[in-house]
Amino acid sequence: MTITYNIFATLARVLSDVFFSRKVVHPERMIEEGPLIIAVNHSSFVDPPLAGICSKRAVYYLARRNLLEWPILGPLFPDMNVIPVERDGNDMSALREVIKKIREGNGVVLFPEGTRSRDGQLQPAPPGIGLVIAKTLAPVLPMRIFGAYEAFPRDSKLPRCRPITVVLGNPIHFTREDIEPLTRDTYQKLSDRVMKAIAELTIDG
Repeated sequence: MTITYNIFATLARVLSDVFFSRKVVHPERMIEEGPLIIAVNHSSFVDPPLAGICSKRAVYYLARRNLLEWPILGPLFPDMNVIPVERDGNDMSALREVIKKIREGNGVVLFPEGTRSRDGQLQPAPPGIGLVIAKTLAPVLPMRIFGAYEAFPRDSKLPRCRPITVVLGNPIHFTREDIEPLTRDTYQKLSDRVMKAIAELTIDG
């Protein structure tokens, strides 16, 4: 964990506790060692740090490449484990880097829906996360964030003080049989299975 990562993770914990009264349900379900895909619903700009700080170890994130052009923060993103991806999300180099990081035994935060929801509701997932699962056979920890849309929706310029609850589900472990045959249909079924697990999480756990 870099100093930069540690500083911003600590800052994220403090700010989310103060402004969002952050509550984490079933934190004991987090896997702290070995390869891991943290699969999270996506409705707000605050989702990545909220998901990442549930882990005690440093995890990796995908973020739009143009964010690295931001003044001050942009140059720091590589030290915060950000993997840049092209805006349209169709970036095979970023996908290969994600797979590499997972195979090396790291945790990676992925948003199966691909982009932030416009209404706060869960969206269908494209086959992307299914492909990552098939290439790594890493366990998937489903996670659902409640209240982030109300606190900082997609079209808002400033966050609001609203309570946020992060719920961790039971890890999903996949077998070789689950990923065969290696086709787009299989990847889509894996993605659908992950989204179903996210959808089944409730604010009470």
